[in-house]
Amino acid sequence: MTRTHWAAITAVVLALLFAGAATVASAGGGGDTTSRTPSADSADAGFARDMSVHHQQAVEMSFIVRDRTQDDEVRRLAYDIANTQANQRGMMLGWLDLWGLPKLAADKEPMAWMAGKDAHGGSEHSGHSGHGGSSEAGDGALMPGMATRADLDRLGRAGGKQAEIEYLQLMIIHHNGGISMAEGCAKLCAVGPEKALAEGMVAAQRSEVELMVDLLHKRGAEVRTS
Repeated sequence: MTRTHWAAITAVVLALLFAGAATVASAGGGGDTTSRTPSADSADAGFARDMSVHHQQAVEMSFIVRDRTQDDEVRRLAYDIANTQANQRGMMLGWLDLWGLPKLAADKEPMAWMAGKDAHGGSEHSGHSGHGGSSEAGDGALMPGMATRADLDRLGRAGGKQAEIEYLQLMIIHHNGGISMAEGCAKLCAVGPEKALAEGMVAAQRSEVELMVDLLHKRGAEVRTS
């Protein structure tokens, strides 16, 4: 079994365990319920909302490359990423339901919850980031590492080896942005299971980044910086 399979399986198992723990903690009797339920403005709620959007794009990109290449290694990686992040997204949206909080907050800028760490809020902290990538907004990017509309269009037009390279380059940037967000939650979130899930995301996505860099080099390509 490959390293990415272990990372994906571990992340999904941790997500399920943490979600169950969060359900018990929030729904259990006794104590002050208010103190256990995050507010709509909290880092916990902001991370759950924003990372759900972030994960959804990773799933979308993984489905695109699945249909654009026949390479077993890349298709297996894409499946692992899509499966893991779809499961984690479901957990985070489930927490928002459990807390009675909206899944979308039109009155809040993306990443505003990280303002106390190193974000500038809104589009100023958007776009590609991580691995030397730019943190400026552009062409549909909303959060660190997210691909732009132009990026997705280019991936959708590519095929074979070029699609593999485009996917790996975009996903490395995407993962590094996700790592930055998860590190923010690990520092700022108050709900223990969510902090633990964020820490698990950091470890799993770092492992996958290492793998993707190796796969890029095998294809004679380098990591993109923007």
